[in-house]
Amino acid sequence: MRVGFIGLGSQGAPMARRIVEAGFATTLWARRPATLAAFADTAARRAASPAELAAASDLVCVCVVDDADVEQVVTGEQGVLTGLRRGGVIAVHSTVHPDTCRRLAERAQVHGVSVVDAPVSGGGKAAAEGRLLVMAGGESGTVAYCRKVFEAFGDPVVHMGPLGSGQITKLLNNLLFTANLATAADTLALAPEFGIDRGALADVVLHGSGASFALDRVKEGGGTLDRLAERAGPLLRKDVKLLAGLAEAAGVPTGSVLAAADAALDHMGQECLTATATPAPRK
Repeated sequence: MRVGFIGLGSQGAPMARRIVEAGFATTLWARRPATLAAFADTAARRAASPAELAAASDLVCVCVVDDADVEQVVTGEQGVLTGLRRGGVIAVHSTVHPDTCRRLAERAQVHGVSVVDAPVSGGGKAAAEGRLLVMAGGESGTVAYCRKVFEAFGDPVVHMGPLGSGQITKLLNNLLFTANLATAADTLALAPEFGIDRGALADVVLHGSGASFALDRVKEGGGTLDRLAERAGPLLRKDVKLLAGLAEAAGVPTGSVLAAADAALDHMGQECLTATATPAPRK
């Protein structure tokens, strides 16, 4: 299978490298040409546009920042859909609204192209080690077609259901992670009040029943959310806002998790979302 990869950021670059090293004929395109320099020692080809990349690919993986970026590289004037053959597949690894993926699938169907949503979780280190969590949504046969490529950087690769299911799963994951950041940071903040070093508390709890990925991130950040705020704050707010909107539209109560996620966003200087997430009346 020929693979195209768009989006060579801190997570996308190691994903792409794993695909290349797994032996797939790979073509790369990046809006920032400097990000391609890291692949000079590989067999990966470079394309001048997403359309050119798509013409050389059977599967195009997209790992850009947000909904607008995904739509631009896929449906733009020199986008993926202008070059991808009939029978080709687009995999959206970005975390976006599930309706964005459904809208792209409608556009792609006209071209005889399929879309799967396959957001990932774990970060650049996990990508480099081939252990990203991949949450896939789409037609089962199409997901199966992509699986060998996804397994180059992901373990496990889980098919969650129809198109959009992967995105909803990722948003729920990020909602819980954000909530956990708040409870972890607040718990560590209590330590000095009892004469306990917050770093020592984090070290101990990471070996106990209160351990979590979020606690580990807070510990690495010095025991507070300050260091995470600039880099992760806006992205987490985007994802929590998306999930809150989905819950509101569906009339689904979010319980305490959204309030806890709001607390983390507040710690990171981000606007809170609780007011926007009031469940709609059930009909």
